[in-house]
Amino acid sequence: MILVAAAKPAGGAALREVFIASLIGAALATALLLVVYLHRSGRTTALQRAADATGRALGAPGWVALPTVFTTASLMTALLGMYWDISLHIDQGRDPGPLANPAHYLILFGLFGIFAGGVLAISLPMGERPGPASVRVTEGWYDPVGGLLLAGAGMYALLGFPLDDVWHRLFGQDVTLWGPTHLMLIGGAGLSLVGMLVLEKEGGAGTEDTPNKAREFVRRGFAMGGLLIGLSVFQGEFDFGVPQFRMVLQPALIAAAAGVALVAARLWTGKGGALVAAGFFLAVHGVISTIVGQGFGEITPRFPLYAGSALLVEVVALVLARRPLLFGAVAGAVIGTLGTGTEALWSHAVMRLPWTSDIAVEGTLSALVTGVAGGLVGALLALGLEGRLPVPRTARTLYLASLVALAAVVGNGLLATVPSGAKVDVALSEAGTRARVRYVSAEVTLPKGVVDGPSWLQVTAWQGGKLVVTPLEPTGHGTYRTSRSFPASGDDWKTLLRVQDGRELSALPIWLPADEAIHAKEVSAPAHFTRTLGPEIKILQRERNLSVPTWLFGAASLVVLFCTLALVGALAWGVSRVSRGGSVRDGRGPRSTSAARPALRPQTA
Repeated sequence: MILVAAAKPAGGAALREVFIASLIGAALATALLLVVYLHRSGRTTALQRAADATGRALGAPGWVALPTVFTTASLMTALLGMYWDISLHIDQGRDPGPLANPAHYLILFGLFGIFAGGVLAISLPMGERPGPASVRVTEGWYDPVGGLLLAGAGMYALLGFPLDDVWHRLFGQDVTLWGPTHLMLIGGAGLSLVGMLVLEKEGGAGTEDTPNKAREFVRRGFAMGGLLIGLSVFQGEFDFGVPQFRMVLQPALIAAAAGVALVAARLWTGKGGALVAAGFFLAVHGVISTIVGQGFGEITPRFPLYAGSALLVEVVALVLARRPLLFGAVAGAVIGTLGTGTEALWSHAVMRLPWTSDIAVEGTLSALVTGVAGGLVGALLALGLEGRLPVPRTARTLYLASLVALAAVVGNGLLATVPSGAKVDVALSEAGTRARVRYVSAEVTLPKGVVDGPSWLQVTAWQGGKLVVTPLEPTGHGTYRTSRSFPASGDDWKTLLRVQDGRELSALPIWLPADEAIHAKEVSAPAHFTRTLGPEIKILQRERNLSVPTWLFGAASLVVLFCTLALVGALAWGVSRVSRGGSVRDGRGPRSTSAARPALRPQTA
């Protein structure tokens, strides 16, 4: 906190903070390598004793149990840090510096913990081969595939930190969850759950000789609930009520996450598995939202319900559970339609931006596609964990087709237009002063044809201390007024009128303070003015440098895309490898978890 600067920078971090962050990273890496060295060289048995004790408690091999517990705690830490960080940026704006934001420490330590969990899984097995799919390192040292995937996902997420600083230096700060390097941070953490699931399969837990089926059921259900949490973090801006892309994406993202995690949970865990996963999601998110909102005093995130979709998955499974791929597709379709309907009702009950008829058709179609695609991916994941993947050609075709469908829907949701030359008349009336900030109400007149049942029509004020979202209520033909007053002055508040109707996504500034860091002038809020609707990104991401050559932005985005595809490909390889008992080419090998389970021998240094 002693590094807080007088002005909030809009580019990369100060060099001294880069140096300090590098020292922290080096210290953590050195400590981890030292622990691994002492264990592998036989100089200490402390790590093995801890693994054995954890294994006895969870009913799994130590090289599965200890990394799983360690990674789970790290994921919870990173998730809390992420939501706290988002709330801080919405309520208070830019950081004085990355080391001045306490949430960044939780994210950093959480992501490093994910990587460390993978390293522990790789390093713990001694004197044995952890499953037939394990990868040989040296004579007598085999790495479990789940450990490699965990470490890879953690490394991918950690790379987002230095790349994020480089990104800010090149393009300014992209104040959005969906910035490319931000997606690396949350994507690596979310997808690391696949590595944990693979590690569970390699440990042989859940075979017919496992004495405690109830413990196995809970462990698997909670693991799938964790996967549901990881896949849901991409909806973060909707959770807080400040999305920077069209509303149609929210039902699509919800259906995709539900399709993958709930279908896989039901197939791999058994009857009730989808309900357990949804319950775990609600419990964890409820606790974290309470901590962020009540404990830290920031804006409280809302989140999807998933209970309706989980119940529908269980119903469909009564008929189709014995035909996994068909079950995944049908369950995904039901999630995208009926499940989306339950989420629409939930959005009106709790969300800051409830769904409207504006997205009824496109939103349902998008959710249908992503639900089916997610359901197929979830079915393939469960089949892989059970050692029953279809022949490689079928598995690859379904997986790639599902990814293409998901990418197409997301790409469509990101496409937006701006109404040409739409001038808006705004009249402000005084509503008093609070904490030396002027508050006003507004009467707005929109030109004909700009809105027709919009997804949202509101005034948003943020980054001045607390988020203010003020819907506009119709008062006549093309005229509206705000339902509550909002700030229109202050050194930090940024206030704008936002409109999202169909494919049109636009905004106009009401009040923007001068910002020396980006050489921006003040945009005043007189009693009456007329302004033209323009792209939202120029206001919400005011700090972003839009003058950078397009080719440079494209090249940087391709680097991030390459890293992402590498991670997604690695996860698919890992699931396929453990499913086929080490062979990813001919599809031969063990067809069940029990057949693939290695004989466990005492693990000693």
